Amino acid sequence: MISNQILQSTIDGLKNITRRELSVCEREGKIVATTEEGMANTTIENINIFVSGPAENQLVQGYQYFKVFDDNNTEYIVLIKGEDEETYRIGKITAFQIQNLLVAYKERYDRDNFIKNLLLDNLLLVDIYSRAKKLHIENNVKRIVYLIETEIDKDLNVVEIVRSIFPTKQKDFVTAVDEKSIILVKEIKEKDGREEIESIAKTIYDTLTAEAMSNVYIAIGTAVMDLKNVSASYKEAKMALEVGKIFEESKNIVNYEQLGIGRLIYQLPTSLCRMFINEVLHGVSMDQFDDETLVTVNKFFENNLNVSETSRQLYIHRNTLVYRLDKLQKMTGLDLRNFDDAIIFKIMLMVSKYMNHKDSFMY
Repeated sequence: MISNQILQSTIDGLKNITRRELSVCEREGKIVATTEEGMANTTIENINIFVSGPAENQLVQGYQYFKVFDDNNTEYIVLIKGEDEETYRIGKITAFQIQNLLVAYKERYDRDNFIKNLLLDNLLLVDIYSRAKKLHIENNVKRIVYLIETEIDKDLNVVEIVRSIFPTKQKDFVTAVDEKSIILVKEIKEKDGREEIESIAKTIYDTLTAEAMSNVYIAIGTAVMDLKNVSASYKEAKMALEVGKIFEESKNIVNYEQLGIGRLIYQLPTSLCRMFINEVLHGVSMDQFDDETLVTVNKFFENNLNVSETSRQLYIHRNTLVYRLDKLQKMTGLDLRNFDDAIIFKIMLMVSKYMNHKDSFMY
């Protein structure tokens, strides 16, 4: 069904052209859009007589009524004030316009429903191609899935905002999968690489943060050439979003193809992760590392194990940093100035972060 905002926008535009007052009501008589002062949120009495009757239009107490059909059933009634022939023509044009909107939105709903079922693997392979053909959706086209997560304001249609970013792209599909997630299935050019793909995500991010003014996270799957593989791109985007939140907290845009070692850790069994942590720490728990130690270690890694640069950035003496590293070596047996030991400890920190994330969902 068409949203009331779209109906209101439509009759506002028609009023600007025709200079006539217009209203649209549901079949039960409730006014859902109007340009006439005092008509908003009112109910037309005895409208059921007109709805159930055979006439497509009728003149009642200075208003002309016109039915708008959906599959031969009355969906809306257009009201226009006036009894002359010109008023009749404007009423018919308005009803015709809303009728076309219904058809367009119904087609969009069918296409969105198809894409949603495609993403969720709810379609048989034979159904994918037959339904795509019926809905005029091409198969062998390069597409990619963007998963957009944001706090969706009930008063703000985020789906429509995303659609408005690509107004001329009729081959792109935008649909909400739950109360926080929106999917964009985007057709891209054959030659588009990572830079172009991530530029699209940046455009979406900038627009939504400006319009919705809330936290926005965007995950990108891999490009696919066949409709049946769109669901795989969606699953990759879901994984990218999850992995990004664990290992790349500072990033709002994450690409499945750029997850690095985080993707490997995410797919490890929890039993293997615990075994690895115990093997590295020799019974020492992560709780025994104070914040100062962890900040020092992370800064040391950021500076590629450079003692001088790390101490400078932490505003501490070089000997103080060496003392902290020696203290950590006594606890774990790992000397972070040694490349191999540093790699082991870095992976252990990432595995611990992953385990904390997993444990948080268990309670």
